[in-house]
Formats: sequence, C-alpha cells, structure tokens
Amino acid sequence: MHKSIVKRKLAEGKPVFCAKTHLCDPSVVEIFGYSGFDCVWLDMEHTPVDYESVLNQVRAAKMTGMDSMVRVSKGSYSDYIRPLEMDATGLMVPHIFTAEEAEQTVKRSFFRPKGLRPIDGGNSDGHFCMLALNEYIKYSNEEKFLMLQIEDKEAVEQIDEITDVKGVDIFYIGTLDLSQSYGTPGDFNNPEFIKGRDKVIETLSRKRIPWGIPCSMEDIPRYYSSGCVFFVLGSDTSAIASIFAEKIKKVKSLDMGR
Repeated sequence: MHKSIVKRKLAEGKPVFCAKTHLCDPSVVEIFGYSGFDCVWLDMEHTPVDYESVLNQVRAAKMTGMDSMVRVSKGSYSDYIRPLEMDATGLMVPHIFTAEEAEQTVKRSFFRPKGLRPIDGGNSDGHFCMLALNEYIKYSNEEKFLMLQIEDKEAVEQIDEITDVKGVDIFYIGTLDLSQSYGTPGDFNNPEFIKGRDKVIETLSRKRIPWGIPCSMEDIPRYYSSGCVFFVLGSDTSAIASIFAEKIKKVKSLDMGR
C-alpha cells in the first residue's frame, strides 16, 4: 500500500513540492516522479482527461513512489470516490463556499467514523477485494488527504467557519478565481483582492492549518515563513511552452549565413 508523502510531510511541518499536469499521458507523471516531486496534481475540472487516463496516471505516480492528487469536478459523491477507488492519494475540491459544503465534502471523502464514503473494495485501492475490510478502511482514512480550495469572496467571508471544519488536511488559495470574484480577474494588486487573500492567510496561519498558494520561486521562502507548506512548481504545458518558445526565438536570431 502506498503511504502518503504529503500527509507525512504535513505532519512534520515540511514543505510539499507538487507539479501539475494538463496532459493525459502517464509518461509525464513518470517524469515528474523521477524528477523528485512529492505529488502530482491531476485535473478533472479543467482538462479533457477521462477516468481511464487518470487511473493510468495514478499508477505511474505510485510506480515512482509519488503521491497523486486529483482535482475533481464539483458534483455528486461519485465524482469524489471514483479517483479514491483508483488509489489516488488525495482529492482537491474546488470552490468551497461554506462550512456546510466543507463538511459535506469530508463526509464524501472518508469512511466512518470520519465520514460516510460508500464502501466497495474491489478496485485498486482495496487490492481488488484482496485487502481485508478493516485494513482497507484504516488505510483509506489514514493515507488519503483532502484539500479544499478557497477561491471566492463568499468563502473569504466565511473563512473562520470553513476552517473550523474537522477532517480537512489542507487548504489551497486559488488566487486567479479569487481575483475574478472581486471583479478584477488577474489583477493581484487590487486592494479588495489583497485584503481577502490576506484574511484567508491570516486565518489559516493563526489556526496552524496547512495551506498552499500559487507563487513564484522567489516568493517560496516568504510564504513558507508565513505558514505555507504546499508549493506547485509549475505544469507540463507551461514548461513545454516556455522552453520551446525560447528555443525557437533563439534559433531564429542566429546568423544562418543567408
């Protein structure tokens, strides 16, 4: 059974380094794992990836000893449990607005006594019915993590109540959608956005709840000193785009003798 690197590092107060994939190829996940990342972010909210592709991406992560986190579509309980049954290590749930939504998400993500997740056991996470039921429940409740996204001004207004909900392992501040909710998408200098973002950070840091936020490499030490522990260091598509755009720019600037 795969033991979560993310949960271990969170318990130790150590930073977690993650990479995001927009592509559907498990080979990309392998590359991330062999590069030394703790976790790969698989996205079922914004990418065309299907369940079979996610299953193979999760397998690739486990093969390299890396955690896999699936950002699910915000929908029915099946959207939450199916990645877990593929043995994804964690769930990322977008656009949590209220404490009631946070509580419902916890219930959908864990077995009793933590939640009300339906039991199957016949998939990869239960070793295809070869894992004893009590061991399966214990493994799922102890080695799976839940991340909730705070990315709307309505959530900012209820952040104290949301962060009081038990069973959430980590929060992630979605700054792009948060800026959009304040009416200025992508403007991270907007005073209302800054006020809302800082209110969330202050609440999480004061309560010593693990959190993450998009940031540049240069800002990592500053955010880490403020309590941030989950860092996404980029994505496959952004890396490919930047590297090859720079290569073609350089080659076109060469004196080719004509």
